[in-house]
Amino acid sequence: MGHLSRSVAGAALLAAVVLVVGVAATAPAGAVLVVEDTETGEQYLSEPVDSGSTVALEYTHSVEKSRVYDEYRVDGDTLVNTRMEFESYGWGLPARVNVTNVNGTLVYDPAEPITELERLSVSPGRIAGHTLIVDGREHDLVAVSNGNDVTLHIERRSILEMTL
Repeated sequence: MGHLSRSVAGAALLAAVVLVVGVAATAPAGAVLVVEDTETGEQYLSEPVDSGSTVALEYTHSVEKSRVYDEYRVDGDTLVNTRMEFESYGWGLPARVNVTNVNGTLVYDPAEPITELERLSVSPGRIAGHTLIVDGREHDLVAVSNGNDVTLHIERRSILEMTL
């Protein structure tokens, strides 16, 4: 192979690598749930999710000192609040809706979404012990954020971003 042929082959190989890296850097690969500091934007956690994934917050109600579980379904870039479980009525809990009592737990599981959010703000508390559950994977939200206020939202990431 002559010098010119090797140069052309090298240039072609380089162009192919640049093309593949460019596609990988820009092609959307999937979605992640991002937990970031509300004030600084520092990302504390990112978890891969799909449409239909379950994202939940479980914590102890600050006044009632009872368990609360808020469940969301990922729908594109939206978190759809689909279910709530709580053990007593208190501030911030639905008091005028039909609930089912399941072994002492009040379950609010309406046919229509409770709410739909593109961003969910949470103030993780040490007493409340906020736990983030993403498709069954549990994260101590207080430890992850050091108790700082956080925002949860869905981001689309490229193949390159997903691997870094």
